[in-house]
Amino acid sequence: MVFSSIPFLFFFLPASLILYYAAPFKLKNHILLAFSLVFYAWGEPVYIILMLFASAVDYTNGRFMDKFGADDRRRRIFLCISVMINLSMLGFFKYADFLVEIVNGLFGSSIKPLGLGLPVGISFFTFQTMSYSIDLYRREVKVEKNYLTYLTYVSMFPQLIAGPIVRFSTVNEELHERTIDWDGFVYGTLRFMQGLFKKVLLANNTGAVWEAIKGMETGSASAATAWLGAMCFTLQLYFDFSAYSDMAIGMGRMLGFHYMENFCYPLSAVSVTDFWRRWHISLSTWFRDYVYIPLGGNRKGAAKQLRNMFIVWFLTGLWHGAAWNFIIWGLYYGVLLALEKFVWGERLSRLPSFLRHLYAVVIVVFGFVIFVFDDMGQLGAYISSMFGMAGNGLFGEEFLWYAANNGLLLAVAIVLAFPFYPFVKEKLKKVGKRGQSLLALGSMAGYVGLLLLTTAYLVNDTYNPFLYFRF
Repeated sequence: MVFSSIPFLFFFLPASLILYYAAPFKLKNHILLAFSLVFYAWGEPVYIILMLFASAVDYTNGRFMDKFGADDRRRRIFLCISVMINLSMLGFFKYADFLVEIVNGLFGSSIKPLGLGLPVGISFFTFQTMSYSIDLYRREVKVEKNYLTYLTYVSMFPQLIAGPIVRFSTVNEELHERTIDWDGFVYGTLRFMQGLFKKVLLANNTGAVWEAIKGMETGSASAATAWLGAMCFTLQLYFDFSAYSDMAIGMGRMLGFHYMENFCYPLSAVSVTDFWRRWHISLSTWFRDYVYIPLGGNRKGAAKQLRNMFIVWFLTGLWHGAAWNFIIWGLYYGVLLALEKFVWGERLSRLPSFLRHLYAVVIVVFGFVIFVFDDMGQLGAYISSMFGMAGNGLFGEEFLWYAANNGLLLAVAIVLAFPFYPFVKEKLKKVGKRGQSLLALGSMAGYVGLLLLTTAYLVNDTYNPFLYFRF
């Protein structure tokens, strides 16, 4: 679809910004809303009706909750209506065919799948609208009485398609009054460019290595090659998804909005718990605040805490897609987090940092192999190769070839997956004015060089979809 390509953003963003900046403040939300609807409708003209319906449902139920402010029973009824409609809509479009597949498998029936296309961004905007209804019921936010303002919140194009999941409480005040200045524009532009560089130069190229290794004849890869491929997919997914978040945060700042950070160098984690504090932060905190804590969290004993953890991680896996591998992936992390919490977490904390990091990386990389294969046969064959059970040994000539031809790319990607740049930046700042001048000149030269290199890649490859669009 058109808006899934980066060149489309190159043309769309300047046009929207020029009109947005030129308009008086009272018209800015209307302009943002108009461009957001065009942005979504350009690629999915039918499913825009779904987004409009979802926003109308939550807005209307929100108004009723506000009307019956002192009657908790009625407020609870309207909350349930809102949540049930949202989950039914998400379940129908995302999981109907999966349910048909399960029923056919269990009962030997031959029910024909509906073959529905997945509306882009439905998992993200559904969670956003639900957060508004729940927070309103909890009296943590005030009702939004202007439907167009609420629709602007739901449809904001910077983060509409793949997050971060922005809660109403985060942008409520800025929907009505925000600062739009030069500093925000500069920061937003640089942050957008950082995301662009990560996507085009790192995610796409590490992804190409992964696709080549994944495309090898089933079971023909050595263990080292299979692990190299898994590492490349991990790097691709991290740089791809964090790039979209960077670009969304950057575009938001250009428009005067402050979205939450969604990644904090997750591949530098030293435990699984630490990884999930750093990866897709807006999703993990959403499940924590709206599922885990309401279920009782860790307040009602170890048994119920384990139950709550497994419910959350089952739902986290299912949120990512209608396939068994996503459920297995979610439960995989549920088991590991439980083991860290109750079995070996304290011992792990006493290990040297390098070993703790190695432990976390191996778990994460293996986990993303589960994540990427929705065909159980392919998943089993790839895991067999990873552990040398496919009969191809630990090393092969193909590993040396991929490592030699992509060594520089992988080295750069691995270094940038760690907080290396912030470390250097902080050190240079402490040197004084000379260090700051050197940092400014180096950054400027770096941005110009990377922009030229990125443009060259875009000229040769105009279709650059983000991986998380499919979720």
